[in-house]
Amino acid sequence: MKKIWNSTKWMLFWILLALSFCAGIRHFLGHQKALEFLGGYLIELSLSMDNLFVFITIFSSFRIREKAQHRALSYGIAGAILLRFLFIFFGIHIVSRFEWVLYLFGGLLVINGLKMLKDDEGKNPQDSMIIRGISKILPMTKSLSGDRFMIKGRDGKRRFTPLFAVVCLIECSDILFAMDSVPAVFSVSTDLFIVYTSNIFAILGLRQFYFILEKLHQRFAYVKYGVSIILVFTGMKLSGLAIGWYVPITESITVIGVVMAVSILVSLLFSGRRGKKFIKG
Repeated sequence: MKKIWNSTKWMLFWILLALSFCAGIRHFLGHQKALEFLGGYLIELSLSMDNLFVFITIFSSFRIREKAQHRALSYGIAGAILLRFLFIFFGIHIVSRFEWVLYLFGGLLVINGLKMLKDDEGKNPQDSMIIRGISKILPMTKSLSGDRFMIKGRDGKRRFTPLFAVVCLIECSDILFAMDSVPAVFSVSTDLFIVYTSNIFAILGLRQFYFILEKLHQRFAYVKYGVSIILVFTGMKLSGLAIGWYVPITESITVIGVVMAVSILVSLLFSGRRGKKFIKG
């Protein structure tokens, strides 16, 4: 429980830092831009929960220990910060030239939100095409070596460890995740500064958020349904622009906040016993 409390304190620190940044935006750029930042931050933070559940599955599948998880997540987050900028930068330029792309993004978000309702727990990350491809291209050891990405064998040759392949898998999963989360943020803003900073502030707190979920994830079993509803909602909001259906940002923030709060509450109520057994174990 001590580790959970420490992670919670750091998570709260990153949230307060994001809210302080939002206050700064309100002071220098105005109330509307601050609402756009807050909306984008809440969307990214809520959708990131699904991505963290994927990370938990990956680490548990490869039996990655906590120290190695810290290093893998640090590299994964650093890579995500760079990739998000490229994704957002080119995404905004495409949207500014071809407005109809927003409607396409909206339709894809609705489809992906509905697909999330399907149970895909049977998939094993070790069987992914990314892991198999890396294993064929790069010289790879069969076992982990602490938190190291590369080691020198007895024959003097350097080989990558499975932890390196795991980081690559995390980066690729984040790219797939960004294909949902970034267009979802476009539903509240297409300002490069607002979209990127809201993404980055949400990403910076992910490492602490991960270690909270890693210990308590069985108590959040129904959160993915909330994430699914948010994806469908933002998708409908984007697609609705084509027919003149506009949802103000304040209403969007309210819907997203209520959906996540309800999904967390339902999870705590209906999976509480299982979560307590998990913590004691």
